[in-house]
Amino acid sequence: MSKMEDYRAQLRQMAAWDAYLLENSGLPGPRGNLELAHAVAAEGSAALFERYRAYTPELAPVNSPQEFLAFCGVLGLGKLIAAGEHAWFATLRAAAVDPRWRTREAVAMALQMVGDVDMPLLLAEMTLWSQGSPLEQRAAAAALCEPRLLTRPDEVRAVLGILSAITASIKDIPDRKTEAFQALRKGLAYCWSVAAAALPEAGRPAMEAWFADPDKDIRWMMRENLKKNRLQRMDAAWVQQAQLRLGE
Repeated sequence: MSKMEDYRAQLRQMAAWDAYLLENSGLPGPRGNLELAHAVAAEGSAALFERYRAYTPELAPVNSPQEFLAFCGVLGLGKLIAAGEHAWFATLRAAAVDPRWRTREAVAMALQMVGDVDMPLLLAEMTLWSQGSPLEQRAAAAALCEPRLLTRPDEVRAVLGILSAITASIKDIPDRKTEAFQALRKGLAYCWSVAAAALPEAGRPAMEAWFADPDKDIRWMMRENLKKNRLQRMDAAWVQQAQLRLGE
């Protein structure tokens, strides 16, 4: 039995979960208890997720045990959407701009749960999010750039297209000192490498299209992606040539 399955079994024996989740949240600390959070998402109901989502930043500040409840509430929406309750996409999208970074990570994980069941649905929704705010764009990129989801060439090409659209939109962002832009910048600094490694014949030219761009943030993101081991394993010679082109 895996750790998550063990947690699921324990939760099924409990009438109330809050105290147990708070005690075993892993917070405060560098890493929340993701196995427990996924167990909650698997065993919980829409009503429970709604109650946990009510833990706002004021009630559940960053790195508090209460934030774990908010995390679980957002993560659980992925199960609901994957089961066909697509109206929850709007609620999940609103959570993508939460000021708490862990809650934003829960959004990406929830979306990946949707992709596990229906990748075309996820691609269609993320195309919409990719036209939104920087944090919505960051959620779209992070959700899609998960290796387990990138197994079909046509879907990887679609992801590369979404990344290209998000990257192009950076040129229209005047204020790049905001937390939202920095989160998007950091996300794109690894997301490209994940998608490119999934389908090198499409990923290499998609990245190369940005190598001559004069935008300093775009060039930084491309350089950061080229440092990732997955691209070294994909094509070390190409990485070396690309780094030279970018001034590494």
